[in-house]
Amino acid sequence: MATRLKNLSQYNTEDIPDGSGMRFVIVVAEWNQEITFALRDGAINTLIKNGVSQENIQVEYVPGSFELSLGAQLVAETGKFAAVICLGCVIQGETRHFDFICHSVTQGITQLNIKYNLPVVFGVLTTDTQQQALDRAGGKHGNKGDEAAITAIKMAALKLKIKE
Repeated sequence: MATRLKNLSQYNTEDIPDGSGMRFVIVVAEWNQEITFALRDGAINTLIKNGVSQENIQVEYVPGSFELSLGAQLVAETGKFAAVICLGCVIQGETRHFDFICHSVTQGITQLNIKYNLPVVFGVLTTDTQQQALDRAGGKHGNKGDEAAITAIKMAALKLKIKE
């Protein structure tokens, strides 16, 4: 989604299922903490605003975005959660490291969705600059954490609806 055209924190509340009774886990990369912790806070606040109790939100930390896939797998294997939210930030540098990390974390999270039949939400910023990341972590383009939380609620509700 082009965040220049849409604020990540704006959503139609009528389209959001009630999150009460659902359990969520947020896996947060510690690298780029100024950004990832703002994403975490946005996700937590959005979950709570949409009916999820604080007791039903667990937060786990991994060193960097590359480790999000394994962190998400470890919590997915517990079977305790309606969805896993992965939050990270990779900022383009001078080397191809950015490309390898972005590709790996994208593929890892995609595979976990399928392997565990569980919503594993991609809330990873992949930006060219620090300022672009800040703009998407509560700045002028909203907060990707908000968007990730809404996605998690919607996908968890869809899974429950289909199981009925």
